[in-house]
Amino acid sequence: MKTYKIHMIRNGLTKGNLAGAYIGTTDEPLCPEGIAGILDLKEKYGYPLADHIFTSPLKRCQETARLIYPDFPTAIIGELRECDFGAFEGKTPDELKIDPAYKAWLSGNADACPPNGESNRAFATRVLGGFCRIVDGMIASGVQQTAVITHGGAIMAILAAYGVPQMPMSEWLTPAGCGYTVLITPGLWASHKKLEVYCDVPELPMTNEEEAQLWDWYPEETNTSGFLS
Repeated sequence: MKTYKIHMIRNGLTKGNLAGAYIGTTDEPLCPEGIAGILDLKEKYGYPLADHIFTSPLKRCQETARLIYPDFPTAIIGELRECDFGAFEGKTPDELKIDPAYKAWLSGNADACPPNGESNRAFATRVLGGFCRIVDGMIASGVQQTAVITHGGAIMAILAAYGVPQMPMSEWLTPAGCGYTVLITPGLWASHKKLEVYCDVPELPMTNEEEAQLWDWYPEETNTSGFLS
């Protein structure tokens, strides 16, 4: 049976990311460090080939796609945009730590919602709908290999819902410019809406010190239902 392959890649860093702020709907471009980080990963380790490229509508994802796949046109999937953090947008965990609404949101309850923002449930439902459109389109058209450039929160929501091995969202954190290759078997997808998480993207034969450098900008406290992306 034919197997379909999707390379899910998180966007590069932005200025807000470096500040440790919640960057959801804010349409920031990649910062110089973000551009350099993507190009460094591409040069050292390479990215997998793909027949079609899908991205979130936000600049940071489209710019990441152009750096990794400069010769490919991209198709924008609106549902793959990051969570709307509402009143938390642009603020850091340290700035929000005494806010009762923030503490409630950090609980991870599916209906927890930033003031004037998007609930965890609404975010996941939207992202999963967009991802299913990509999978169903691949199976219908016979396209076997695509790349999806989206946000950390979106990748975590998709893999927590559909990934095998089954793990909570917090286990699917990924550094900027990295992600996972997943395998779709039509029978398993149709019967159980499950996919196999096959390998890291890019595959990183790096030292512990090099791996730690990819993570060193992450704040200690965050909500893994809509990650700082």
